Amino acid sequence: MARFSGLTKDEGHKRRGKTGVLLVNLGTPDEPTAAAVRRYLAEFLADPRVVEIPRLVWMIILHGIILRVRPAKSAALYQQVWSKDGSPLMDITQRQTRKLSQYFEQTGKDVSVQFCMRYGQPSVATTLQKMHKDGVDKLVVLPLYPQYAAPTTASAFDAIAKELTTWRYLPALHFINTYHDNPDFIDALAASISKDFVLNGQPQKLVLSYHGMPERNLHLGDPYYCFCMVTSKLLVEKLGLTEEQYITTFQSRFGKAKWLTPYTDATMGDLPAKGVTDIAVVCPAFSADCLETLEEIAVENKLIFKEAGGEQFRYIAALNDNDDHIQMMANIVKPHI
Repeated sequence: MARFSGLTKDEGHKRRGKTGVLLVNLGTPDEPTAAAVRRYLAEFLADPRVVEIPRLVWMIILHGIILRVRPAKSAALYQQVWSKDGSPLMDITQRQTRKLSQYFEQTGKDVSVQFCMRYGQPSVATTLQKMHKDGVDKLVVLPLYPQYAAPTTASAFDAIAKELTTWRYLPALHFINTYHDNPDFIDALAASISKDFVLNGQPQKLVLSYHGMPERNLHLGDPYYCFCMVTSKLLVEKLGLTEEQYITTFQSRFGKAKWLTPYTDATMGDLPAKGVTDIAVVCPAFSADCLETLEEIAVENKLIFKEAGGEQFRYIAALNDNDDHIQMMANIVKPHI
């Protein structure tokens, strides 16, 4: 009997009709070694959505310099945050997926909840193929990037579209491209920060540190910066903070081009001289803790702040698998199931 996508014709027809929810995050090396980081960076930095400079020039730089130097340095940083459960990003995303799946089970909905990584494993293609074989013909995609950006959200769409071009029978598809102003998202962030303030006291200043992007992206029409500003505005209004009690910054810049400002690390070095010695930092662009929060913020930027004369520094964890974060995800995808 003829077969397609690993199923007989009869099996394929009988098993259609299932709804799937696909969570997409950025990715992580398989292990904290130079070789694994090199494989990961080779895929990540080769994405034309991520680095928008002439292809030939960039490939020479990437393979001739960056992939020779950076993997060992990055592997040493990953080793600092790696746990018995492996990569923090992988572990947290797995827990988010399990909790969201349990939510739908408890509410009596037959929904296949899966996750994939845009770079690394499990890949977009293999996860979509698995969902197809499981009978999914209605797909809701939730990239776990609260604020839309072309190098993150649009790149996830690219990978999904590329895989779907090989399918004979396309699923009904709903792609959620941003939730930067979603009330449940703002409420969950505000609840997490308020809980920290109750436990540890309100700092002189709350630093809202978002992942950076080249400033050029903004001028080309990418709404990421504007969406970050909206998130900050809604969040501080919910918290009842004045303009003097918070600052929005951007971290993780790469290369020599100008990125969105103010830079988080420069801000850390400047605040103590301005009399701000007690701060809390939260990263509203990250749905799960990872290298950029656990090492770059909680270790590197803490050191910068302390060496500049800062006294109290604390990092407020990402929403991770908090119950209200899972409820937010459920509420976002439910109208499309």
